[in-house]
Amino acid sequence: MMTDDHVDNEPTADVGVTDVGTDEADAPQGKAEEVEAQPEAAVSDALSTAPGMMWYVLRVASNKEDKVRTTLERKVKIEGLDERIGRILVPTLKEKRMKRGVLEVAERKLYPGYVFVEMACEDDGSIADQVWFLVKETTGVGDFIGSDGKPTSMPPRDVEQMLLASQQSEDDAGLSGLNIVAGDQIKIMDGAFEGYEGEVDAIDERRGMVAVNVAIFGRMTPVEVGYWQIEKIES
Repeated sequence: MMTDDHVDNEPTADVGVTDVGTDEADAPQGKAEEVEAQPEAAVSDALSTAPGMMWYVLRVASNKEDKVRTTLERKVKIEGLDERIGRILVPTLKEKRMKRGVLEVAERKLYPGYVFVEMACEDDGSIADQVWFLVKETTGVGDFIGSDGKPTSMPPRDVEQMLLASQQSEDDAGLSGLNIVAGDQIKIMDGAFEGYEGEVDAIDERRGMVAVNVAIFGRMTPVEVGYWQIEKIES
């Protein structure tokens, strides 16, 4: 069920989906990276699935995930198929990175090569002809994970993890490339405490800050510095 411009090779990536009823070698394995849950009242709607719909996993060409999502969303609106296709998601993990001395938030796709589609199937589990034609005629689309021509819906636990990842805010972003832990000896390379050495007490990944105990005038004093301002002292 693929057109000429569809992907030739299936992407190889870990996906938080348990593919019930499919060949195990064909089903992407693993779970979404842990994302801290937000207050229940704030995420209840975002974590629920539309009535009559379930979530399915669509294989797409690598690096085409966002384009496929945008194209499908536009087609659904034009064709008036909102009752058949709901949300179309490409979950990303937000990470804080230093770029030219500035702390920025970057996004990394959690499931390269896959797009998640909230969709209503027929009573026998097959995809309605109009819906399948809309999907398969989209450049970069492969096929839904499933068997016997029918897509396999995601288990509730995997759906919840995927939706939680989609709701991650910038405040939840962790630090990329941070290779220190509490107890490590570090040297402060920049800022008001440049040149001081001390021990890491705690790390605040959300803010990109590190609490360090340093000796100032012979007394251990806690100071807070940005993680980009320090360098680990190798023993």
